[in-house]
Amino acid sequence: MRRFFFSVLLLAAPFLTTSAQDFTFGQFSLEELDLKKYDRDTTANAVVLREFGTARISSGDDTPLIFTHHVRIKIFNRKGFEQGNVVIPTYKSSNDRFETVSKIKAVTIGKDKDGNITKTPLDLKLVYEENKNKHWDHVKFALPNLSEGCVIEYSYEMQSPYIFNFKGWVFQWDIPKVRSEYIAEIPAVYNYNAILKGALKLTSNKAELLKECFSPGGGLKADCSKMTYVMENVPALVEEDYMTAAKNFRSAISYELVDYTDYKGYKRKVTQEWKDIDYELKKDFNFGAQIKKTDLFKERLVPVLQGAGDELSKAMAVYTYIQKWYKWNNMRSAYSDEGIKKAFDRHSGNSGDINLSLLAALGAAGLDADAVLLSTRDNGLINKLYPVLSDFNYVVAKVNIGDKSYLLDATDPLLPFGLLPIRCINDQGRVVSLNKPSYWTDLKASQKESKVYSMELKLEETGKIRGTITGYSMGYEAYNKRVAIRKFNSTEEYVENMDEKMPKIKVVKFDIRNIDSLQNPLVETYEVEIDAYDNLNKQQISFNPYFINPMEENPFKLSSRSYPVDWGAPSDIRVHVNLSYPESFEPLIQPANVGLALPDGGGRYMAGVERVGNQLTISQMTQLNKSIYEPDEYPALKELFNKIVQTQKSEVIFKKK
Repeated sequence: MRRFFFSVLLLAAPFLTTSAQDFTFGQFSLEELDLKKYDRDTTANAVVLREFGTARISSGDDTPLIFTHHVRIKIFNRKGFEQGNVVIPTYKSSNDRFETVSKIKAVTIGKDKDGNITKTPLDLKLVYEENKNKHWDHVKFALPNLSEGCVIEYSYEMQSPYIFNFKGWVFQWDIPKVRSEYIAEIPAVYNYNAILKGALKLTSNKAELLKECFSPGGGLKADCSKMTYVMENVPALVEEDYMTAAKNFRSAISYELVDYTDYKGYKRKVTQEWKDIDYELKKDFNFGAQIKKTDLFKERLVPVLQGAGDELSKAMAVYTYIQKWYKWNNMRSAYSDEGIKKAFDRHSGNSGDINLSLLAALGAAGLDADAVLLSTRDNGLINKLYPVLSDFNYVVAKVNIGDKSYLLDATDPLLPFGLLPIRCINDQGRVVSLNKPSYWTDLKASQKESKVYSMELKLEETGKIRGTITGYSMGYEAYNKRVAIRKFNSTEEYVENMDEKMPKIKVVKFDIRNIDSLQNPLVETYEVEIDAYDNLNKQQISFNPYFINPMEENPFKLSSRSYPVDWGAPSDIRVHVNLSYPESFEPLIQPANVGLALPDGGGRYMAGVERVGNQLTISQMTQLNKSIYEPDEYPALKELFNKIVQTQKSEVIFKKK
């Protein structure tokens, strides 16, 4: 992902005269209405014909930020109807400080059954507001009378008191755009860092000087820089499996206030340095003050630490204690909500409550532990050039023992010590200590997603295959298995559900070990009976040796991908099958041997069949040695998965002699 940073300053570039202006609302062309497809992307369900937006800081005592958005969209088919469901997020920090939306206009332009042009305006009574959470509301409306081939258009104005984050603009959506234009008018008294991210380049970027366009008060006047950004022929960002937050890769521009000049002429710094943030976090009631509450745990940990002779044993005991004490309320936060004492008494809290409690308990046990602020995968990447605390939405613990460090998240009772959930594996986190300067640390998976299946099977004269399947799951695979098992009331229900999904396979007996021993591999043993007769030919036996978790289709379908494939962790999957058969049968068809490797040791897939006497040995190995594969590695990765899907459809076919 590309990111370009620059400051918006009045004298940073020569100013040009521009003539950018909004397009007329509701004024369409027959060419737009008769358009059958978008030539640059014939698969598109809809296309933005034109989009225009502005943002400016108004003069006056309140100086609100005023943002306007106007867009016209062509809908080709019913799948494009979702573009008619408009959601406008608005932020609120208190009951008297919030964003508002007004001047909503919307219309659907189409044709009736006789070919006459129709215009159906939005009934403003159908606009409604939905409360999402403590800080966000959604203003919603749906365009009326949608039909295939129609054109929809809407516009609105938003007023915001939050000038710290000047309103940004998203050039790239999940549908293509013919043209997207954005104008930002920024008074000279405000100095913003502008961030242009994404893989696409601006078609044009022009600046214009507006004389005395802004009055901050006290009779003072200030000039403004009028920045016009245009992007044309913008391709859709198609989301695919194994990616972090889409906003990491969408072409967009955003702003952050660095400093401003007040009406007395004094420059006020807004963007802080990390040393300032460190100091504030240590003093913050909902953060540093909670980590210091070691007295809450000192007496409680006495029985917990009995028998723990070294620091690692103590850390594991404290981690398990906090894990079992709390139930996570599924709310993500880097801060405690009302203090860890209240959360502790309730046995429940957000991620901040639980992991700040873990840090306080580790401190009470005399262990060296620091907080790690991070942004989860779905929250997006962090801007590391300058501190933006609002980028962080999660906190975990980092405990230092000898020359090793362990990252801990106690929100999930099924996570083993030292294994972060995949949601937290997202580039880097900021380590915040109570007695040292903060610093960045990599957020990497400490273990692979690893599983091994061993099968000892025997084909009988009756056409049944009987035998034993033993599976060993480690790392993230063991965690995922434990989560899947705990969704059921018992292991019996889990196995019954699994049995129902494999109609030709019957589980006769099973044993699952180490469900609660989180540091050990999860071991599953199944005695199975497989009905292998071909329904159409009783003289033939067919058996697919790749029936354990087969890949039904390739998750990678794009011709090219502009963002990385991010698994979160490397993986290693191995399957070994020994299948013996009686003298009365002979193999008629068996899977071909396959071997395919990714460049630069990135991974490989191997599958092979060996026949010795009356036994077939079938092996399969899938190794992905990297957590992240860059866009230029996508074609090879896609081909590897094509080969896996193709191979796993292969069968062994026996025929009676």
